[in-house]
Amino acid sequence: MTLRGRRALDARSADDGPPVAEGRLRVDHLGGVPRILREHGVHPAAFFVELGLEPQLLDDPRGEIRFTALGPLLAAAARRTRCPHFGLLATQGIGLGALGIVGRLARSAPDVGTALRSLRDHLAVRDRGAVVTLALNGGSASLGYAIYAEGAEGSEGSDQIYDGAMAIASNLLRELCGPRARPTEVLFSHHRPADPRPWRRVFEAPLHFDADRTALVFPASWLERRAVNADPALHRLLDKRVRELEARAAQDLVGEVRRSLRAQQLGGRVSVGEMARTLAIHRRTLNRRLEALNTSVHDVAEELRFEVARQLVGSTSIPLIEIAGALGYADASGFTRAFRRWSGSTPSAWRSARAGAHAGPAAGAR
Repeated sequence: MTLRGRRALDARSADDGPPVAEGRLRVDHLGGVPRILREHGVHPAAFFVELGLEPQLLDDPRGEIRFTALGPLLAAAARRTRCPHFGLLATQGIGLGALGIVGRLARSAPDVGTALRSLRDHLAVRDRGAVVTLALNGGSASLGYAIYAEGAEGSEGSDQIYDGAMAIASNLLRELCGPRARPTEVLFSHHRPADPRPWRRVFEAPLHFDADRTALVFPASWLERRAVNADPALHRLLDKRVRELEARAAQDLVGEVRRSLRAQQLGGRVSVGEMARTLAIHRRTLNRRLEALNTSVHDVAEELRFEVARQLVGSTSIPLIEIAGALGYADASGFTRAFRRWSGSTPSAWRSARAGAHAGPAAGAR
């Protein structure tokens, strides 16, 4: 077989099924969960049944799980194993190989920047509950992960999802840049754990908890590096195949709006015109289709903004004025009024209630 023929075969064999449904992700991201449960004396199938999940949930690599079930699953696993860093353990060794065709696309990219942009632009065929972000700030780049699935951001276990996502992101950087590659810092949008040593072991980099986002930071110059397994011809074939899969995806307009808004980090006022351009839909068509669903860009943005606010208020110690700024409010009073309208409570009261609900003896890290 010619090299071209092998590449075409690789492109076809990389197909891991149709795109996932909105609010779900492929379960092969979670291959380490049963192993870690067993190592701590917990029978996975029985544990899943306790949580109301299918006992063979993770057996089919093409299976899917709802984001609203993933967080509670990881939180319950952390409690049962008395292992607060369960999300880190469950993603050990998970890298591009567990991301199916999108992982193959990134791995074959000619350079690191193209690889990471491929993940950012196409992960939705396998993960339709969060977005990958890639940002530049001077000489630094950041690779982030942000949940947008309705009801998942700020809910139980979202910190475990973010920890696991960063562990996977760290593995991806090493695959693309070489085994010695380490981030310059790692940001987490949740509280500092009682014992941060497991996080230090995984990332071998400075850690910053109570951040307004979750991301790995690394030198921007790495984006220009040739990827370790670069194969531009295969990359072009896989890119074509991924776009074909995306064209087959079931359209969920509200989900697309949520995803686009989350990728923009929700800062500042939301422009309907800009959203329409992002989604390649005429503004009037976008408004009409959303109106038929009894919603609007403004309504979707407000719902998502509340979920992100809940995450930052309840899971971090960031001053409220900083949260207000991150969400596009001019001052804390405007944010407080909006939060009260959303929840019936002030953000300060919400934070206090959340802290009280989680008070108690801390589980020891193993």
